[in-house]
Amino acid sequence: MHNSVLVNSQDLVSTAVEVFNIEANSIIKLKDRVDDNFLKAIDLIYDSRGKVIVTGMGKSGLIGRKIASTLCSTGTPAVFLHPAESTHGDSGIMSRNDVVVAISNSGETQELLNLLPLILRFGIPLIGITGKLTSTLAQKSDVVLDISVEREACPLNKAPTASTTVTLAMGDALSVCLLKKRGFSYEDFLLYHPSGALGKGILYKVGELMIKGDMLPVISQEASFREAIELVSEKRLGTALLVDNNSKLSGVITDGDIRRAVIKHPDVRNLKVKDVMTSNPKTIGIDELCAKALSVMEKYSITSLAVVDKENNPIGLLHIHDLLRAGVV
Repeated sequence: MHNSVLVNSQDLVSTAVEVFNIEANSIIKLKDRVDDNFLKAIDLIYDSRGKVIVTGMGKSGLIGRKIASTLCSTGTPAVFLHPAESTHGDSGIMSRNDVVVAISNSGETQELLNLLPLILRFGIPLIGITGKLTSTLAQKSDVVLDISVEREACPLNKAPTASTTVTLAMGDALSVCLLKKRGFSYEDFLLYHPSGALGKGILYKVGELMIKGDMLPVISQEASFREAIELVSEKRLGTALLVDNNSKLSGVITDGDIRRAVIKHPDVRNLKVKDVMTSNPKTIGIDELCAKALSVMEKYSITSLAVVDKENNPIGLLHIHDLLRAGVV
């Protein structure tokens, strides 16, 4: 049984703020440790032909699982290896092409050190993440990342708090830097998250959701302005695709183009649609992901995209309403 201590609300608020300050300041000090060692760790992982094996005991192990998960979701294959289980057969997951990231604040965690002979025997690059640069782990590592803190956020200075937060931040920095170095895109990220809110509907391709066939609003650029208005009204998509004499996409006319034309031209009876069309419209290919199409629409504040083949022939129209209905968010 623990002795109960009376603590008023203000003391608790002050304690919480102190925890935030200690951990935030500890992370800020990491900025000075983005050095040659950090860059070497990036290169070791990037150049590896295998996977990243993250290992650590206790709280370090819990943080290690999160780091491995973040690496995976940002384009770097990674697994977590429990060091206590590793000496009972699980170390068979390691291959000579891998990189090991070992986490231990003290650098003297025995279960972790038991892995070192196998790592050294296989010649696997070892990245040590530790708060003690003179520790056994630091001395045996090819690269050492310093996650030392002045003190833990725990008032007893015992429970891993600031040190685990700093370790997590270091892992995030590695993951994001590798993401950028690999050119990992928005579409790549969504592909790794096909379930849940992050990836709902993102596996749809443009060809699956586009409007096509008789529903496609296509008209010659030589048509009259009135004919274009009638087509836009008939198809009820807010836009029409215009083609030249070779049936190549030459432009689009939207509800906005129509309003601006009426304001600009008091007499529209002699207008041709090519006189008021938007030239060089944004287009997309039929095999692109709908997530990419949505990104283009958001970037240019438009609600539809012309779908064209390799010869710039219009073959479809992708409307934002169809994306939203399909859950491409």
